[in-house]
Amino acid sequence: MVTEMGTSSSSSTSDHIHAVGHFLLRHYSHPLRSILLSPDPLLHYPLIIDFAELTEANPSLAYLLFSQPTQFLPLFDEAAHLAQDTMFKGIKDRNSVILKDFVHVRINISGSPLEFPETFPSIGRVRVKHRGILLTLKGTVIRSGAIKMIEGEREYQCRKCKHIFKIYPELETGNSIRLPTSCPSKGARPCEGANFQFVENSIICHDYQEIKIQESTQVLGVGSIPRSITIILKDDLVDMVKAGDDIIVTGVLSAKWSPDLKDVRCDLDPFLMANHVRRTNELKSDIDIPVDVVKKFEQFWLDFKDNPLKGRNAILQGICPQVFGLFTVKLAVALTLIGGVQHIDASGTKVRGESHLLLVGDPGTGKSQFLKFAAKLSNRSVITTGLGSTSAGLTVTAVKDGGEWMLEAGALVLADGGLCCIDEFDSMREHDRATIHEAMEQQTISIAKAGLVTTLSTRTIVFGATNPKGQYDPNQPLSVNTTLSGPLLSRFDIVLVLLDTKNPEWDAIVSSHILFEKEDTEKSDEDLTNVWTLPMVRRYIHYVKGYFKPVLTKEAKRVISSYYQLQRRSATENAARTTVRMLESLIRNWALFLIAAHARLMFRNEVTRLDAIAAILCIESSMTTSAIVDSVGNALHSHFTENPDQEFAKQEKVILEKLKSIDDYSDSNGLEELNCR
Repeated sequence: MVTEMGTSSSSSTSDHIHAVGHFLLRHYSHPLRSILLSPDPLLHYPLIIDFAELTEANPSLAYLLFSQPTQFLPLFDEAAHLAQDTMFKGIKDRNSVILKDFVHVRINISGSPLEFPETFPSIGRVRVKHRGILLTLKGTVIRSGAIKMIEGEREYQCRKCKHIFKIYPELETGNSIRLPTSCPSKGARPCEGANFQFVENSIICHDYQEIKIQESTQVLGVGSIPRSITIILKDDLVDMVKAGDDIIVTGVLSAKWSPDLKDVRCDLDPFLMANHVRRTNELKSDIDIPVDVVKKFEQFWLDFKDNPLKGRNAILQGICPQVFGLFTVKLAVALTLIGGVQHIDASGTKVRGESHLLLVGDPGTGKSQFLKFAAKLSNRSVITTGLGSTSAGLTVTAVKDGGEWMLEAGALVLADGGLCCIDEFDSMREHDRATIHEAMEQQTISIAKAGLVTTLSTRTIVFGATNPKGQYDPNQPLSVNTTLSGPLLSRFDIVLVLLDTKNPEWDAIVSSHILFEKEDTEKSDEDLTNVWTLPMVRRYIHYVKGYFKPVLTKEAKRVISSYYQLQRRSATENAARTTVRMLESLIRNWALFLIAAHARLMFRNEVTRLDAIAAILCIESSMTTSAIVDSVGNALHSHFTENPDQEFAKQEKVILEKLKSIDDYSDSNGLEELNCR
């Protein structure tokens, strides 16, 4: 009876292999042909198949693969060899074709039922019930180990019956080899020999790498600690990802025995043996924008066609609505999150499209509220405080794990492609603040620690908030009032000062707003004319950021040129702009970032004079002294006017008259100087 059961099991396995081979030949003949025509026979080749396609072609086989991946994934690899051999026999000219020994079937679950939460849990919700199924996890790589070589299999021969069999090391026990108690040969008379001999040159090794991924902090509640799990990559999967990458990994959950230490409980450390890894850096957003929502945006701007700035202000009022007024701050936050257009200049240098924002203000002016709300608007964000952050926690650190050094990503690396909010910026030590200079300007972090020399990407927006040192003195430079160094301040493109000065009129407006404001409990996404909810503002920012690529008009270029020359003339008289870099960054990023961001905010692909003038007002408000407007005013007391278009017309007239006073207003010399920079 045992023989019959063994024969039945063998027959079932053979049927499954032939079924998979038939499926591969029918649906994946082109990838198989590409593998056959590849010149190197020693490489490991991936054959990526879609689980959704397998489910449609053979539902029972797809279920067996999902429920018993440990048993069926090797069968899929065998089927790939069988399909490769079948295709090889059908090729007439076999001289240029080489059969490959290492072909691995990789399962892509995108668009399949396996994307449901039960089989796609967050890392913190992985439990014992997920062991033994084809599991998919999503996270950010926080640690990347070195690539090693690991033994995958070896052969032994029974000294009694000369039967040769394979032994596979167990990762669960530290890749140790366990020989069978008796010869595993099958036949009418089983051999009971227990003496085995190693077969020379039978060891097959694999590339091996361990990484660690962590779940996104945005999906966690307050007080929750983000969980992480070790991922094991082998063969063609190694060196695919680096620290800071967002990945979706599919594999089989298993566990390792922790080291056996005296008087220490021996636990099992979970890990995921990866079968397929997909980088999602280009798909960082989980924001779904239906077509009907886009039509709402288009209809909204049609309604405000005659008074566009009133429509813009309606959107801005949806940013941090719990804070009354602060129009300038809300405009700066919106422009920072939307961002400009990144480009490469004539010399090949990449000019960043992201800008950095710093709020300097007295306690109680709402700085932290803006930081938290901005983090909610961004599709990827990290919030930290200066008091609880070190240079290693912000950038990257080298840690020793299992006898080897690994890189562990910090806040700026984890926020790559998103927003990094740093509250209490003044609480950071001077040494820690100096480490983020490169990350803010070059958008990279270069490290050389413990023999690890590399560069990581930090294409992130830095949004900082700090208190002034004592009483703010408008006559002193910003570096004196904030104790922040000039090089660090110069990297912030917009610096807004919020001073809690005594203003009876403003205090009366705020108090009446707090006491008599009627709470609108029926806010919805339907009426965009009066109410912009958080989800709608988030969708709008994401849509305009990805859809519009604004182009400068001649009129906007003339305004840029004139303002640039005016700033150059007044730079020596302006105590706030103490460094050349601050002036250059203000003008360069104003031209390439602020007006492009404002055009996007206005739902346009064309940069007009309106955008240039609005950007001038934002830049002028970002400094304590102004080069073009006599009285900038306190950003804390800036409010939303009832008729913004009429108010803007007055400001535009004043600014244009100021610019026309420059002799070279119609000349393009300033523009050429700006472009060459």
